[in-house]
Amino acid sequence: MWITTLYNTPRGVYNGWMKYMNPEKQNKIIRRLKLIEGQIRGLQRMIQDDSYCIDIITQTSAVKKGLSNIEDLLLENHLNSCVTKQMAEGQARKAQEEILKVYKLKRK
Repeated sequence: MWITTLYNTPRGVYNGWMKYMNPEKQNKIIRRLKLIEGQIRGLQRMIQDDSYCIDIITQTSAVKKGLSNIEDLLLENHLNSCVTKQMAEGQARKAQEEILKVYKLKRK
């Protein structure tokens, strides 16, 4: 069963009710976000405890990698659902624009 939610979406993105993500993928992303949340709290403690700088940098790198993995999952989901739907509905140009936009964001 797909989850439907009403979102305030940015310009150029679907408005209204839309099935964005299946519950299994959504749970996987939430689980990863909770892990990153724990890593962030750990980083705060490390700073407060005046931990060794290299240890802190190692943890910040792990957080960035975790966020990058979440972005990859979201992009995969977007390509498999939203973009596929756009293509099927004859909105190839819109799909191309979104893919390019995400590509540019990912490169930053």
